[in-house]
Amino acid sequence: MGDSNQNRSDKLTGSRNILIFGAIAAMLVAAGSIADIFIGTALGGDLNSIPQTAVGRFTQIHRNPLLGLYYFDLLNVVITLILIPAFYAIFFLHLKNNQPWAQLSMILFIIGTAVFVVNNSALTMLELSNKYFSASNDAERNLIASAGEAVLARGAHGSPAVFFGFILPITADIILSIVMLNGKIFSKTNSYFGILGNMFLFIYIILVTFVPGMKSMAMIIAAPGGLMIIGWLIMSAIKLFRLSALSK
Repeated sequence: MGDSNQNRSDKLTGSRNILIFGAIAAMLVAAGSIADIFIGTALGGDLNSIPQTAVGRFTQIHRNPLLGLYYFDLLNVVITLILIPAFYAIFFLHLKNNQPWAQLSMILFIIGTAVFVVNNSALTMLELSNKYFSASNDAERNLIASAGEAVLARGAHGSPAVFFGFILPITADIILSIVMLNGKIFSKTNSYFGILGNMFLFIYIILVTFVPGMKSMAMIIAAPGGLMIIGWLIMSAIKLFRLSALSK
């Protein structure tokens, strides 16, 4: 009997920790997403204004490393990694009621996050930029520029090469939001914010990747989705905090 009570207590403590860490992560991701929107708006939201050559990117990184790395989605990488505990906490709550779809969302999210992180070129371009500006001759600079062009083709925002790194986590978020709607643990408003917000971003990624002319209108499409996702994260965090309190 004592062992049974101890196991139950350990289980509740574990559940509470998962929910608390998930809530904190959701709030951090919401803060990062707000920063992303402010930065994108301040920069004009026109992806066509980003330098299109490796040397142009090297120069941008050399003059303003944070801006250069931002244009290589480094902030999005950090946000996606921080989101993992929040995603897992919501997934954890729905394992009993909607296990197959919850598991599918988790699998897609982990695969998409791994692809996104592995294919991100921010730190590689930072290193190449430093080498380019410390090179002693034109031949060496030309060689580094060629390497930069190859990296740029593979990891530039809006390129087909990074498409799956973006679209898989977004698809996972949509599925998880639908699971939340059916699970009735979170409010309908909370769930719909997740569904609609991520659908906006899904459309944004499709258009930016495969319809180049839409890049100048990127923020018009992405901003409403971003705001809804921030609402989804904040509401989810509040609910996770409340549920963690009930687990005491």
